[in-house]
Amino acid sequence: MDLARIHVTHLYKLGSGNYGVVLQTQKSVGYWARVRSWFPEREFFMRSQGQVRFLTITTRMQMAVAGTVSVLLLGYGTSMGAMAISQWQASNERAELLTREAQVAQAEHRLDDYRDDIEATTADLAKRQDLLDSIYSMLPEDLLAASADEADTVSDSSEEAEELIGLIEDAIPEAAGLARIEARQLAFVEALTRYADRRADRTEQAIRQLGLDPRMVMVADNEAMGGPLELLASDADGSLDPRFERMVLSLSRMSSLERGLAEIPQVMPADMRNISSGFGYRRDPFTGRAAMHKGLDFRGRTGAPILAAADGRVSFVGTKSGYGRVVEISHGNGMMTRYAHMSRQTARVGQEVTAGDQIGKIGSTGRSTGPHLHFEVHVNGRAVNPRPFLETAPDVLEEARAEFTHSEHATDGE
Repeated sequence: MDLARIHVTHLYKLGSGNYGVVLQTQKSVGYWARVRSWFPEREFFMRSQGQVRFLTITTRMQMAVAGTVSVLLLGYGTSMGAMAISQWQASNERAELLTREAQVAQAEHRLDDYRDDIEATTADLAKRQDLLDSIYSMLPEDLLAASADEADTVSDSSEEAEELIGLIEDAIPEAAGLARIEARQLAFVEALTRYADRRADRTEQAIRQLGLDPRMVMVADNEAMGGPLELLASDADGSLDPRFERMVLSLSRMSSLERGLAEIPQVMPADMRNISSGFGYRRDPFTGRAAMHKGLDFRGRTGAPILAAADGRVSFVGTKSGYGRVVEISHGNGMMTRYAHMSRQTARVGQEVTAGDQIGKIGSTGRSTGPHLHFEVHVNGRAVNPRPFLETAPDVLEEARAEFTHSEHATDGE
């Protein structure tokens, strides 16, 4: 404190303009002194075999660790905030579409359209039918059994359609057939939307059963996308009925979630009966000391096949320190699988693989005591235990498929 006063006196004599600078410097020094007081230097001692060793944790070291943790927490908070905003925007979009559905195409308004220009109305319906035909041709067969008894997740235009048909038959008998076509189209659109919503909800539940966040799947599925803008149109003037837009969004959500579920590790890359080492801490086979093992080891003969655990794209083929010959597969949604110690890689970078495809052969390259496969699963850059995925995913997927098949058969029997 005395030294600080000497500096202030000296600078004050040089000029009053310097006085404020000195005070600001003192405040800054005081602030950092308070911060440093939160992290006092700590000293620990350890006694082993009659010897005492001291370990000093300096103030600088503590502040560096605290700063790193703060940055990580800030990054995590920002990521979760972005996901929440994305989810909120999607919910608002769906709510807005439902509101627009309730306001669209009232019977009296459509009657005027039919009366004014039957040819234009016919063109509208033909345009809609072309759109439905293009969507229909891209759908798997099990989607075509959409049940009318699904939960009310979308508007119901059946009463509106019956009212319109009655009005048309009375006012413009020659256009009654067109009104019936439109009613059938809307019934198809709404039934398909209900089914897609139900199937997406079931897939979301399956993803949660595997310990993953469906929102992450949706966000990740929108990454690395692009192309020319080609808007869908259900009418000849280029506009899109909100019910058609709602159907397309529901189908897109369903497709994205099911694609994410298929990309979760679900196939044993080697014989599970030969797992020789699990995920977690173990005694290192070379040093004998405790070490972290970030995967599963599958013992096997040299040359035995190694299979892709899930659908994905091969992102790396080569050699890595400690791993030997390696193949890595990116499955989207921040998920990657690694297959190490291979005697031979049979996959190539950029190759699209399906769960169960052979990608290499068991070997003992790298840091290995004998022929085996070292298998890892990484989620957003962090190694996680592969076993829950490999043991749970097949049952979850089978249950989901069985429910969809049951729904299809139940609809056929009605």
